[in-house]
Amino acid sequence: MSHESRLTRELRALLHSHRVAALGTISDEGLPFVSMVPFAMVPALGCFVIHVSGLAAHTRYLAARPAVSLLVMQPELPDEPVHALPRVTVDGRARVLALDDGEWPACRAAYLKRFPDAEHMTRLGDFRFVAIEVKGARHVAGFGAARSIDEVEIGHALRPEQ
Repeated sequence: MSHESRLTRELRALLHSHRVAALGTISDEGLPFVSMVPFAMVPALGCFVIHVSGLAAHTRYLAARPAVSLLVMQPELPDEPVHALPRVTVDGRARVLALDDGEWPACRAAYLKRFPDAEHMTRLGDFRFVAIEVKGARHVAGFGAARSIDEVEIGHALRPEQ
């Protein structure tokens, strides 16, 4: 068994204990646009998956300009310094999945495992699964503990603890 760093274990804990991210896209006017999205992870595909309405602005934006970011962070705690909040900003490439896409079943299964109450939404015609392929990330484990990581390390953190 290979050694896994403390920071990778902390990143895994962050990703697996939080289910909501801030999704950053670029609007039609070229402006940043941030919205809240529930997310799941598909370790076998090395991606994040979101389930979004085709009516939402962020869906239109990511389809037109697939470079996106996801920010996952620990919530603020009373009497704790906010500058030390653990967080990760993932840079990725979004791809809206068609029903006949080979990755669609795995993405749907991962999403519904994390959000079983969303099953009825998967049957609505305007909702789509979006796979976000990880390109890299910036991980802040606390004040003074920041690092850039590649898709391989993120891939390790996507997997559940063994």
